[in-house]
Amino acid sequence: MRRTAEGRSIGLETSGGTTPAGQEAHPRFFHGFLTHPQATAAGLLCVADIAAARYYQPQLDHWRDPVVTGNGDRLRFESFSACCGVYARLDVLGDAVDGEIGHGTTNVDVNAPLRDALTRVGASDPLRLEVGPDDMTVTTFDGPVVEKKVPLPERWLRGFAETQVIASGFDLRAELPAGEAVRYLRGLPRPGATRGASTGARWVVPAGRSLRATTRPVPGAVCLPGPERLTALARVLRHATGLRIYGPAVTAGSGPVASAWEIGLPGMRLTLTLSPDTARGFSGEGGVLDALAADESAEDADLVSVLLAWNPVVEIADLAVQSGLTPHRVRAALTRLGTAGRIGYDTAEAAYFHRELPYDTGRAERDNPRLRAARALVDAGAVRLDGETAIVTVEDHSHRVRSAEGRLTCTCRWWAEYRGGRGPCRHALAVRIARRTAAPRTTTSTTAHDKADISTGATR
Repeated sequence: MRRTAEGRSIGLETSGGTTPAGQEAHPRFFHGFLTHPQATAAGLLCVADIAAARYYQPQLDHWRDPVVTGNGDRLRFESFSACCGVYARLDVLGDAVDGEIGHGTTNVDVNAPLRDALTRVGASDPLRLEVGPDDMTVTTFDGPVVEKKVPLPERWLRGFAETQVIASGFDLRAELPAGEAVRYLRGLPRPGATRGASTGARWVVPAGRSLRATTRPVPGAVCLPGPERLTALARVLRHATGLRIYGPAVTAGSGPVASAWEIGLPGMRLTLTLSPDTARGFSGEGGVLDALAADESAEDADLVSVLLAWNPVVEIADLAVQSGLTPHRVRAALTRLGTAGRIGYDTAEAAYFHRELPYDTGRAERDNPRLRAARALVDAGAVRLDGETAIVTVEDHSHRVRSAEGRLTCTCRWWAEYRGGRGPCRHALAVRIARRTAAPRTTTSTTAHDKADISTGATR
């Protein structure tokens, strides 16, 4: 620990990375002051709280390491809970900083001394942020706290990949003013009020300026799985300017789904994305498997990665025009890049964003057991295609895979249990791979539907 009398500051540093100008040994992400120091400190503590929490089979976990990205016009701090069922992101926008924001990504340590320093930040205290090579430094009036980098949990890589796929299917469902948001969130059950996994999903629907609970999903409803997981927002409620809630479209027969809860702060946004159940971590959702199974997405990902350029808002329509790929193939390429942690999704702007983590896209494919099993089935000649139906033979039994309403269904136990809610089973993946292998490769020319996406700027 170093001590100075220069006032209160935070320094986040990395040992090298990729910038718009190319590789730099010691990229500078940011140096300057935070204009809302107390609210920013509370937001950072919330992200750190999530990283240290375990909501499924609760126990005190060791500290984890939030990821920080400089995107040129904003800073993003991200973390997952230890059970990987909650994803937290604090977006510090340009209005909340006084200084030059650079480009790059690193993971930073948040231990007890740093937490104590952030807790003591007052509303009028100066808070300086600097991003450099190897450590994170918070300087208070009592002196600096220096924290070193440590390895990023590998499970987070799978979580980053899955959350950007899931969140890209969200739309804004409800918006509450500050007073109603604080009242609602303070009324949620505290951790420990339920044991183990949630016994069932809660649902809420907009009701004027607030929310109303409903016992079942209805059109326009938002799933609130494990509501005690939102109590981490208590740290920032005194600074809240409103609440926005995002989720996928649901029907009366929908099962539990993920949702995102975004607290507005002065010059910032703090978003918690909840998995469909306390017992389900994002790392096992399987939303990236279809993109990984597409052979052309690997080449497309190499092309699209060159065009990302650290943009804080990555538009599919723009990438389609620049790359000559269809929007569908751009989307698949972004999903594949997401498996290396290079792509995130911002529900507030309905757009992707670029980050860099030290992983390669092939790692997720090599480490995914369902995808490995599917490729093994294809290599063994276990897939027999027959129009819209396919037979997949596994040892002494067979499974029938059918196309229905744009997706594949299967007669296996996995499909019977999850109904596609956790991605395709290995048999359906094998059928997709076999069909793509048998079909002639598509060109990069855009279809009429894709051109409509481009002309309207559609991102989904």
